[in-house]
Amino acid sequence: MYIRQLFAQKPCVFSIECFPPKVADNYPKMQQTLREMKELAPDYISVTYGAGGTAPGGISTCQIASFIKNELGIEPLAHLTCMGADPQKVDQVLDQLFGAGIRNVLALRGDKNPNLPLSREFPHASDLSAYIRGKYGSFGLSGACYPEGHTESASLAQDVAMLKVKQEAGVSHLVSQLFFDNAKYYRFLNMARKAGVDLPISAGVMPIVRQSQIQRTVALSSASLPSAFTKMISRYQDDEASLYQAGIEYAVNQLRDLIEGGADGVHLYAMNNPDVARQVKQGIEDLL
Repeated sequence: MYIRQLFAQKPCVFSIECFPPKVADNYPKMQQTLREMKELAPDYISVTYGAGGTAPGGISTCQIASFIKNELGIEPLAHLTCMGADPQKVDQVLDQLFGAGIRNVLALRGDKNPNLPLSREFPHASDLSAYIRGKYGSFGLSGACYPEGHTESASLAQDVAMLKVKQEAGVSHLVSQLFFDNAKYYRFLNMARKAGVDLPISAGVMPIVRQSQIQRTVALSSASLPSAFTKMISRYQDDEASLYQAGIEYAVNQLRDLIEGGADGVHLYAMNNPDVARQVKQGIEDLL
């Protein structure tokens, strides 16, 4: 089933993101994590672009996606980045995914890396999407969006305009970068709809349950921090157990507001933690 079809079947699609282990020895643990996540009945599980291109010795995105699809019976969304890639490399990954029965791809440029030059053929995710649509029409395409604008965009308006380009390139579903301030998301959504972007959008939320997540997550996402969030961190930063529960509660409240506000879908960045995913799902179960 294509991801886009899920949005026609229910008011709000619930999904979870996972990432492949960097060490092959951790694959059995990853399988158990995914089995536990299956119990939460996600509509799909996205798999970040891992050992297929960036982590020698680890487990590939295709291997994880195949396990989700063929062993667990859940639709996977396989990430594919094009930073430093050429058509031959992209074809190799897509052929592997197709052979494993995976039909949904999240086309991304990927973060800039001094060791990976910009691809001449795929300078933007929209170029990768157009290539996949033209050569592999059997894949459903998803794309990323940024409620506060991509860090390389001059403005949020410019970034929203690029979403229209992605839509025209064949993308049929968007997944948002994580954010902590729902007001920012609603503003972005309003701008996107006014710009003619009519794709279903999954709103991405990450529960912050450990002190170590805070600086790293904010640095990578550039997400702004509302006062309610900073107060939570300030209050519990030296109390590990309380921060864990407060972080889950914050994410649950954020998700409940999004679902009640009419979100097409909610996407949980659970960091491969089935306990976090379970507690969050329990907190929003009555709305799904």
